[in-house]
Amino acid sequence: MLDRIGDKWTALIVLVLRDGPLRFSTLRTRVGGVAPKVLTETLRRLERDGLLTRTAYAEVPPRVEYELTALGYFLAEPITVMTAWAEEHMRVITRARKRYDRLVA
Repeated sequence: MLDRIGDKWTALIVLVLRDGPLRFSTLRTRVGGVAPKVLTETLRRLERDGLLTRTAYAEVPPRVEYELTALGYFLAEPITVMTAWAEEHMRVITRARKRYDRLVA
């Protein structure tokens, strides 16, 4: 599970879906920069893990929505904390990387 949580897209998808269910195209727009194939694969893995549900409505045109499960909302909490930590410390991390790169260059 740690590899799933640490995956590039999982955290973004979970954070975007914590505001409620979304259709694929809206989710893709809000996540930004993710290829449709990669988003589809990630959504399937999250559904398999019980972190979100996929609901297909029998309408014309077809409508599919993705929504976090209770487990998915529970996961959103630590991801939110980690995101806040990263935003708060990004300047320090950037300086450390530059310092390191100068030393090893």
